[in-house]
Amino acid sequence: MKTRPKVGFLPLYLKLYDDALPERRAGFKAFLESIERGLGSCGLDVVSAPVCRIKPEFERAVNQFRKADVDCMITLHLAYSPSLESVAAMAKLDVPLIILDTTMDLSFDQKVHPDRIMYNHGVHGVMDFASMLRRNGRPFSIVAGHLGNSDVLERAAEQARAACAARQLKTTRALRIGESFKGMGDFAVPETVMRQQLGITVKQVGVAELGKAMRAVSSRDVSAELGRDRERYRVMADRSVHERSVLVSLGLRRLLEDGGYGAFSMNFLAFNGSHGVDTLPFLEASKGMERGIGYGGEGDVLTAAMVGALQRSFGSTTFTEVFCPDWKGDSVFLSHMGEINPAVAEGRPVLVEKPFLFPGTKNPAVITCGLKKGPAVFVNLAPGPGNTFGLVLVPVTVLADTRRKDMESVVRGWIRPKSGVVRFLEEYSRHGGTHHSALVLGNRLEGLLAFANHAGLKPVVIK
Repeated sequence: MKTRPKVGFLPLYLKLYDDALPERRAGFKAFLESIERGLGSCGLDVVSAPVCRIKPEFERAVNQFRKADVDCMITLHLAYSPSLESVAAMAKLDVPLIILDTTMDLSFDQKVHPDRIMYNHGVHGVMDFASMLRRNGRPFSIVAGHLGNSDVLERAAEQARAACAARQLKTTRALRIGESFKGMGDFAVPETVMRQQLGITVKQVGVAELGKAMRAVSSRDVSAELGRDRERYRVMADRSVHERSVLVSLGLRRLLEDGGYGAFSMNFLAFNGSHGVDTLPFLEASKGMERGIGYGGEGDVLTAAMVGALQRSFGSTTFTEVFCPDWKGDSVFLSHMGEINPAVAEGRPVLVEKPFLFPGTKNPAVITCGLKKGPAVFVNLAPGPGNTFGLVLVPVTVLADTRRKDMESVVRGWIRPKSGVVRFLEEYSRHGGTHHSALVLGNRLEGLLAFANHAGLKPVVIK
């Protein structure tokens, strides 16, 4: 279910140049093709419009993008292009607009041949275009730099991923099994508010629906999934534990696929052994995240929707929760009952039996692992006053995993906030951060800020 952002790529040019110097256009061909290939290499599906010069051509390009259902547009000024030829069309497609501000040559110094002016002067067309977009209230992003000497294409792709993630969030269908955990207030938002403010729709079912889906799972399906698990994970659980966990997980997978859900949550207290559901589908919570199905614990479909949107667009995203501060080590310990995205694992994940303390169900199998070391962003979708929502972003470093064997069966990770643990904990709660969050691996702060902007979420960065 992982989504590659689909972008409409729009090159701008000047008809006057074609009229006076038609042979010059061919000089841009290799440049255009290199950008299209580069955007594709950055993980984007590119829908390219022909080079546009005058109003009717821009109108046709926008219609092409609309039919292709793009997540955003990326523009490129090959040369100067009068803004009044294009800005009206830009207002007719309500998707994020990213201006790629680059030129063909890396150097344009005192030794340059005058012929190179024709191929490197698009920047003042960008200025005309951007000024008019701003004057007309059309939001846009801009990334500048040379293709071979900067990360400009990756930055443009990150903006596209942000646009895609915002769209994914605002079209999420979420499934909740059981009611939200009684008394947990921080993520409890009325379904009408989630739908009106964020576009998230929720369907709640009981365990009976899961039991019905389980009965449609064949023994052949279970055997095949067991084999895949043995290939991917270090399986330490007994076969009987593994089998029952796979059966309930495949039943849940069927429910999710049949309903077209992009996120789900479950309240473990709703599971009492009835309807043939004798354990919890923690395996599918983890595997589903890797496929792009968002997850949140205890009925938290709000966080689940965010996790799914970020995983499908940015990848390497997991549901998580701050459990314990390490004051001495200036870090915090992340964990949860039995849910983690295997895509964030450092090394081969382990599949183990988890002792389950609550009556009515048998011990489940769960996937456990440590987190990949390196930069990451801790992300929280925080409900605010007056049915508003904010996005709390915390740049962190993921620390090395523990060497203790007795922690191997625990979902775990240690992060060090750039701000330090004291400031992080204080500011996080001041800004209403909930106790359910996401962790996105990589240097994703710029992209996540863009996601907040596109999704209408007020961002706060703690650093």
